[in-house]
Amino acid sequence: MSVKFHLVTLFPEFFESPMEVSLVGKAIDEGTIEIEFHNPRSHGAGVHRQVDDAPFGGGAGMVMAPGPLAETLDPLATTYRVLLTPSGAPLSQDHLDRFACIDELTLVCGRYEGIDQRIVDNFIDEEVSLGDFVLLGGEVAAAAIIEGVARLLPGVVGNPESTVNESFRGDGLLEEPHYTRPSEFRGWAVPEVLLSGDHKRIAAWRREQRLERTRKRRPDLIPE
Repeated sequence: MSVKFHLVTLFPEFFESPMEVSLVGKAIDEGTIEIEFHNPRSHGAGVHRQVDDAPFGGGAGMVMAPGPLAETLDPLATTYRVLLTPSGAPLSQDHLDRFACIDELTLVCGRYEGIDQRIVDNFIDEEVSLGDFVLLGGEVAAAAIIEGVARLLPGVVGNPESTVNESFRGDGLLEEPHYTRPSEFRGWAVPEVLLSGDHKRIAAWRREQRLERTRKRRPDLIPE
């Protein structure tokens, strides 16, 4: 099982370092994920390869023009094409689980004020947002998706159980706090229950911690 990512971006150099380190770099080396870059500027207009223009109706900023994007996306028609934009649905674990099952995934990194709506209407299968904030472009979101998908693929994470027992899985709650050796550090002790060896008590403690943490931080995740 592997995933090929097609990254439509004006700045492919943005991904050089993030894609070389840690488990993502390993996944690329082993062929579990593959990344191919597609720069709309290759189809830009004039000597400066222009890819943007002023918006119809006036307003601040520039809009990515349809021509270069259409030329870039035409050969990727058989892939699943995702636009990274603040106007999209908030990225969730469900998105990543679904994307990990797609053989070829195209991530379109928007820039400027956005891209011409005709491209969205005719070339994009889904719109996704990294959150309720605005960045300079979609590259950060694309890197997050690549990492989130890579860790779900076989052989990338050493212990597959670590991708099952985590936040947003199972009961949908946030993950409980974790501790490791030493049992006491600078006068701060690990909760006694975790040292008890009583697996039933430990499971109950972890469940309560998940509920408490979720109530405080993300009450929207608790079923009504």
